[in-house]
Amino acid sequence: MPRKATVTRTTKETSVSISLDLDGTGVSKIDTPLPFLSHMLDQIARHGMIDLEIKATGDVQIDGHHTTEDLGIVLGQTVLKALGDKSGIARYGWATLPMDEARSTCAIDLSGRTFFVWDVPLPKTKIGDFDTELAEVFFEGFARGAQCNLHVVSHAGTILHHIVEISFKSFAKALAAATRVDPRATGVPSTKGSLD
Repeated sequence: MPRKATVTRTTKETSVSISLDLDGTGVSKIDTPLPFLSHMLDQIARHGMIDLEIKATGDVQIDGHHTTEDLGIVLGQTVLKALGDKSGIARYGWATLPMDEARSTCAIDLSGRTFFVWDVPLPKTKIGDFDTELAEVFFEGFARGAQCNLHVVSHAGTILHHIVEISFKSFAKALAAATRVDPRATGVPSTKGSLD
């Protein structure tokens, strides 16, 4: 079955529409008002082998918080929708990746239970026009939208761009691992019989 989905969410603050194919080739078409975040979303598509089309607008004249949070939520909701009842998926995924001096681990459990851990110390500053604290906001939104356990941990790094980017890349690889179909699996990977 095709594992594709589209979700649109519109509020007084933002409008976000995301379409994805979990079994894609990493093709992306990203249009957001936050260039650095657009670059990070492209990393998710490319390294997660997810075809991803995103169109977002938001009240970035105030700041990027609402747009970043809603992008995370809607991406999570779209992944959740594409997974259907989660039959046959690996469920768990993890990856530790380097990027020059920076190194990050991401671990995901598509359990239906929302829990988020962010162990990535970052000073409150900007990367371009992007507030560094918004990286955490994005991933927390994703965990809520996807109803998953998500842990992101930084092990090393001095260049902020690298620390944040490798967090997104390790997330992409962990997500690809968790959503992959295991040909040996039958049914939902839970002793409870569901992942809701």
